[in-house]
Amino acid sequence: MKITREADYAIRILYIIKNESGVVSAREISEKTGVSLRFSLKILAKLSEAGFVDSKKGAQGGYFLKKPAEDISLANIIENIDGPIAISHCMEDDFCCTRVSDKSECSFRKVFCAVSGKIRNELSSMKLSQF
Repeated sequence: MKITREADYAIRILYIIKNESGVVSAREISEKTGVSLRFSLKILAKLSEAGFVDSKKGAQGGYFLKKPAEDISLANIIENIDGPIAISHCMEDDFCCTRVSDKSECSFRKVFCAVSGKIRNELSSMKLSQF
């Protein structure tokens, strides 16, 4: 499993907003994270849709956390950007296994599910407020 660049940037963007403890412009977020303004705005739209941030319009406008940093886990951020945490494509609902007729009986899939669950639990325990 590899966290996408977009999820990595989303974590960095939320970190910047948290540290500013107020309203931060998209331009300032872009400059502080090193993420292009266009990509930052795309990620901010997803973070807004997921309920992590909200925006304020106008000359003093920008983005701010919509919920407390201690209520936002790394797992929440990653899953909102990348989807469910899974170390193998065989865990996807629409995966058609060529090894076994019932994929729920596959010993590899069981291990992959267990490991993915442990990774998710660990990332769930890490809150934005810790950073």
